[in-house]
Amino acid sequence: MLSATGPHRDDAPSIVLLHSLGLDRSLWDPVVARMRKLGDIVLVDLPGHGRSCNVTEITIEDMADEVDSFLDGLGVDGVLAIGLSLGGCVAQALALRHPKRVRGLALCDTTSWYGPDAPQTWADRAAVARETGLASLAGFQLERWFSQQFRETNTHVCDQLLDVFRANDLPSYEATCHAMGAFNASEALGAIEVPTTVIVGEDDFATPIAHAEEIAAGIPGARLRIVEGGSHLTPIEDPTSFLEEIEMLIARL
Repeated sequence: MLSATGPHRDDAPSIVLLHSLGLDRSLWDPVVARMRKLGDIVLVDLPGHGRSCNVTEITIEDMADEVDSFLDGLGVDGVLAIGLSLGGCVAQALALRHPKRVRGLALCDTTSWYGPDAPQTWADRAAVARETGLASLAGFQLERWFSQQFRETNTHVCDQLLDVFRANDLPSYEATCHAMGAFNASEALGAIEVPTTVIVGEDDFATPIAHAEEIAAGIPGARLRIVEGGSHLTPIEDPTSFLEEIEMLIARL
């Protein structure tokens, strides 16, 4: 795992950013500069992604434990954990398994459980990647990540993310798919006691609004924000709405 932190300020929270499946810490590049005014930023490559070690078997809970150990090594205590998709699952697990580490949560375009068919659905995704290669999934991913308008007007961002996606270690990608299929925190959400904001794109077909509503209903006091016109990577597609919500969340910490 790798980190990058902004100038330390005693009055600002440490903010750990957790990326989505098949991407890495560079996902946050379009918003990091604007986020530095909000607090110290810690960027993470989750296990099996980016410059982290490759994996052949992993769980979401394992990833949360790795993040906790990493933060401990940095000497970072209470954090605002912001997770997107896969990262949102890891953020939930981090709050549940290491509650003293987490001061607040922003859960973006994510789920607490993909449902009873999830193990098979994600196994099928892994099988397609293994049989046809990650490049074969590029178009599928891009259409889920962003709206057509964003794709047409931000080709550079799209191309950069697709390059990251195609460069994934295939066994690590497969292992993470199986981890997503096995993840289920739905019955445990009530144990999360920190201020939480749940953000979802209006047109997120990967983790639809119903998933966000279930998380918001399960975590006491959670706030739900539906981003008009957003797809699956709303912090990148609509950074203004995303940062508005993060600023409001920080005021609640």
